[in-house]
Amino acid sequence: MRTILDLELLNTFVAVVETESFTAAAPYVGRSQSAVSMQMQRLEQSLGKQLLVRTPKAVVPNASGNQLLEYARRLLALSDEASATITRQSELARVRLGVPDDYAASLLPQILRRFANEHPRVVIELVCEPSERLNRAIRDNRIDLAVVTRAADQSIEVLRRERLVWVSSPTHAAWYSDPLPVALFETGTARAHVLRALADSGRAYHCTYSSASLSGLVTVVRSGLSVAGLALCSVPDSLRVIQDVEGLPQLDDLEIGILQNPICDLRAVDRLRDSLRRDLSN
Repeated sequence: MRTILDLELLNTFVAVVETESFTAAAPYVGRSQSAVSMQMQRLEQSLGKQLLVRTPKAVVPNASGNQLLEYARRLLALSDEASATITRQSELARVRLGVPDDYAASLLPQILRRFANEHPRVVIELVCEPSERLNRAIRDNRIDLAVVTRAADQSIEVLRRERLVWVSSPTHAAWYSDPLPVALFETGTARAHVLRALADSGRAYHCTYSSASLSGLVTVVRSGLSVAGLALCSVPDSLRVIQDVEGLPQLDDLEIGILQNPICDLRAVDRLRDSLRRDLSN
């Protein structure tokens, strides 16, 4: 008798593998943790194979599970493509995604590449601006989704914490200068964290450069003219991270979350949001 794979079960299976947890997968598939567990039991029973191994720290696929994973992703992508074609939605869906440029190069490439493979009929229009401007762009209906650094008074779901570190040129020791020369972003949480840390420590400083651009900040720091505070994920190889022993004040972590335009109800937007939530959390 031929076994017909259930796409709903496959979708849950992929979510479990990618989040490494029944509990973490539950919100992505709109079910409870117990329902996710029951779905995986049904999938394993239908195939007559164990697919997942429960370890103390995670749920991971075994050899059979890894084999099924590739087929599951392909089948789900084909299902999306077939649905779009049959319902005459032949045009490409477009999603306007905003992200600060210091996250765009470090956090997004792998996420967007995976999303493009899973949803080939969705075109993402990327808007790179500081978080403060992206907040306004969401309110003004200029973008659909935004990855932002949470401001002090902002109520959003935090998906990821990123270390904020001091950086300098690898060939200069600008942090020995007094007052401390600092390059700052024009606005935003990273700037606020740096200024608060300096004020709390009593360290004298002067601002040598202010920019909304990561590339501009990197150029100034690389020249040896100043230090700066950057998210660890966005520190390029051309700069060095200043260690705590060098005496600069400790910086608070950055909290990263997602904003969604409340009046946008495109299915493609929901799918990209779910992918960002899954991958940024991991």
